[in-house]
Amino acid sequence: MDLNENAAMATVLGIDIGGTGIKGAPVDITTGKLLADRHRILTPHPATPKAVAEVVGELAAFFDWKGPTGATFPAVVKQGVTLTAANVDKQWIGTDAATLLADAIGAPVTVVNDADAAGIAELEFGAGVGSSGVVMMITLGTGIGSALFVDGTLVPNTELGHLELHGMDAERRAADSVREAENLSWTKWAHRLDEYFELLRALFTPDLFIVGGGISKKADKFLPHLTVATPIVPAQMLNNAGIVGAALAHAQSSPAGHAD
Repeated sequence: MDLNENAAMATVLGIDIGGTGIKGAPVDITTGKLLADRHRILTPHPATPKAVAEVVGELAAFFDWKGPTGATFPAVVKQGVTLTAANVDKQWIGTDAATLLADAIGAPVTVVNDADAAGIAELEFGAGVGSSGVVMMITLGTGIGSALFVDGTLVPNTELGHLELHGMDAERRAADSVREAENLSWTKWAHRLDEYFELLRALFTPDLFIVGGGISKKADKFLPHLTVATPIVPAQMLNNAGIVGAALAHAQSSPAGHAD
């Protein structure tokens, strides 16, 4: 096998499907480095399965890509099928997303929960490298995503943003979108986050929290105000976490996890 063949085997296209944008890049799964600049296309509205698949196909075509691909999606995903739709178009419930996106690209696609993908990237190449025990990745954005790892093994689809806090989904009280909508100060928002992290600590007794999402770039604004006893650190992969994690998820997946 020549070097070019080796490089091809180590390269997977990672696609991060979000509420405002769909972005991707080819990833070297041995280093976690992007092999080209990210390309981003606005998420269509309404973001129906058909419309999103068309954008994913366009994104792959931008890189002239018809090889193995991993894609994130903000939902519970089992064997490539999206089972929930908390913050996305309801048509996604029960959709075979892996097959839909594979048809759009013309190559196998693994679909993984978006927070799980971010967590995979952080444990492999970011803030969670070398961590053992129970590690929780919490992403703060439009909602709250979660990824739970036990000694490096992912417990998928935890969706802990939907735990009840003050009689409502925790993400409706403590997501970054709520901070913006209610114009909360960093201190007031941190108080709400503290309540949420204390709830997680009581339930799971984690050894480490990793805080991700775009807001992790401003971790110095709110992390110092948190009092939860568990160590808590900002994510390091930032906007690349979903892309890299999706690519890694494809590389790690069993045949049941993607569409061939």
